[in-house]
Amino acid sequence: MLKITDTVSWVGKIDWELNKFHGDEYSTHKGSSYNSYLIRDEKTVLIDTVWEPFSKEFVANLKKEIDLKEIDYIVANHAEIDHSGALAELMREIPDTPVYCTKNGAKIIKGHYHQDWNFVEVKTGDTLDIGKNKLVFVEARMLHWPDSMMTYMAGENILFSNDAFGQHYASELMCNDKVDNYELYNEAIKYYANILTPFSKFVVSKIEEVVALNIPINMICPSHGIIWRENPLQIITKYMEWAKSYQENQITLVYDTMWKGTRRMAEAIAAGIRSKDKDVDIKLFNCAQKDKNDIITEIFKSKMVLLGSSTINNGILTAAAGILEMIKGLKFTNKKAAAFGSYGWSGEAVKIITDQLKEAKFDVVNDGIKELWNPDEEALERCREFGRNLV
Repeated sequence: MLKITDTVSWVGKIDWELNKFHGDEYSTHKGSSYNSYLIRDEKTVLIDTVWEPFSKEFVANLKKEIDLKEIDYIVANHAEIDHSGALAELMREIPDTPVYCTKNGAKIIKGHYHQDWNFVEVKTGDTLDIGKNKLVFVEARMLHWPDSMMTYMAGENILFSNDAFGQHYASELMCNDKVDNYELYNEAIKYYANILTPFSKFVVSKIEEVVALNIPINMICPSHGIIWRENPLQIITKYMEWAKSYQENQITLVYDTMWKGTRRMAEAIAAGIRSKDKDVDIKLFNCAQKDKNDIITEIFKSKMVLLGSSTINNGILTAAAGILEMIKGLKFTNKKAAAFGSYGWSGEAVKIITDQLKEAKFDVVNDGIKELWNPDEEALERCREFGRNLV
């Protein structure tokens, strides 16, 4: 347990061992936490739980802090099992306790656990008086599930934001004024890029809605990672920046290669770009060797993306195909792109990549470049010229 205020305590779980999340879809180099909060006012409220593997530990620890029968209300801001995973274990102990959630939240929780608990469905603007403080519910559909909501604690002015403003970042220090802020923001932008990017229009509208309420926010308590207690509005400002077709002065080259021909093309293209623009940040990633989520984060930051692959079986290499599938789903906006690749005889890769970049709504600037076998100096000069023509 970590006491946040005289009324609010963190009662979640820090997962130091976690290195993959959402199956194998998200890398968590810094671990994560599943943040649950206990409010002890005239009424006692539990906000969210933890992931199911830690459910017994969670309930046992909670019993050390409070008689479970003293919990008056449970708030389920989000039904995904990393937040609702201990509900079943908890409800065995206190089966009649009201569970406050959205209408979609009740449906999804029932779908996960096949139990018809005492659900109280809420919508934006609904309130719950708990004593000196009052809870105000704010629906946040598609941030990042249809059931998502936030809970604002009027009085102490704390926003329990669930997945919004979170990070997969394990730390016993738990608060933004105590941790390494470089690490914190690296994890925060990775989280946004890989999870929230396709919902950016909802991010903007929801933040504008919350701002319009003109409510003071003294602290933001997300469901993963670090609590924002020092200047908490800084992360809201960053989200507004990231949500509006974010880009830095960066060009990222992502490639997969069989016999280093496509790698040599990437290096030559990068050299051509550098010869024309000394200030642009150029980054190269072999997507078969580097972490896919870290690559996606760099694509998110880029104004232009160049994607390359050798041709194999009239198609493209699987690591490059995986990156393409990810960027299609993430719906990036305001980014230019082009394709490149080496081949032996059929050479379809560049056209396949180009077509898929267009399908992903990238602004494809040309038809790409392909070179036969292992590129010689003439071929590499063509690649350098290709790079110069991009800037």
